[in-house]
Amino acid sequence: MNPSVFQHNVLAWFDQYGRKDLPWQKDITPYRVWLSETMLQQTQVTTVIPYFNSFIEKFPDIASLANAPVDEILYLWSGLGYYARARNLHKTAQLIFARGTFPDTLHELIELPGIGLSTAGAVLSIAFKKSHPILDGNVKRVLTRFKAVSGWPGNSAVNKQLWAISTHLTPIVRVADYTQAMMDLGATICTRTKPACKSCPLNNGCLARIANNVSAFPTPKPAKILPVKQVTFLLLRDNSNRILLEKRPPAGIWGGFWSLTEFDNLEAAHDWCQAKNIPVDGQQSLQTKRHTFSH
Repeated sequence: MNPSVFQHNVLAWFDQYGRKDLPWQKDITPYRVWLSETMLQQTQVTTVIPYFNSFIEKFPDIASLANAPVDEILYLWSGLGYYARARNLHKTAQLIFARGTFPDTLHELIELPGIGLSTAGAVLSIAFKKSHPILDGNVKRVLTRFKAVSGWPGNSAVNKQLWAISTHLTPIVRVADYTQAMMDLGATICTRTKPACKSCPLNNGCLARIANNVSAFPTPKPAKILPVKQVTFLLLRDNSNRILLEKRPPAGIWGGFWSLTEFDNLEAAHDWCQAKNIPVDGQQSLQTKRHTFSH
């Protein structure tokens, strides 16, 4: 299947079945596209929609986002995960606001915090109608199966191969519709499990489907032993029943968030209390909790 047939099939499918009523597809601006693409990184559309709506209501433009306190942004982001995205969103909004215009070249966009090649490509193609490829998780899955590309997509050589394929297949005209169509195809048809191959506009040329081994692609990430870390949190109350919280460093787990004071062990917590002249009479050890990080 050559690029022109590939593009025709994808766009014909999009015209009939593609999603066209998502909140960020209305009143399209570079700001709204960038915000939605940032939220959609590693996150499903159904989860993003209420967060996007809340953000747009509170921060309708770059200026309002740039001038907001970062804690206010993190509060609205709470529950969406991968919080570095929210901090980068704020930094980038400030840089764009200071610049005065939204960047419209690949070079300028990828220099901004939190904007990679795929996010930049989506902004350029959807908001500026410029032909640039994208390679988010959904598109990787479609192309990996279509071309039967072996190897974990996170591997640099495999990733480079997929970018070359995406670039080769991306059209010059209707690039905004094509970009949205490829994301929709991966999200609704070429899904991780039980893909609807019979409904796919690319099934006649999909090498994985022809070989009847769609489930083999993409190649899973190599397994590794997950690290386990044990820490002690101090839940300290005063006579007014207030609880002590501290702001965490900007980088690392829960960066910039307020949390209970963390220590490597119970002895370190005792030493800290002693140094602060905080009495530890009546202390109580709470039940150990286990928390697993999805990433």
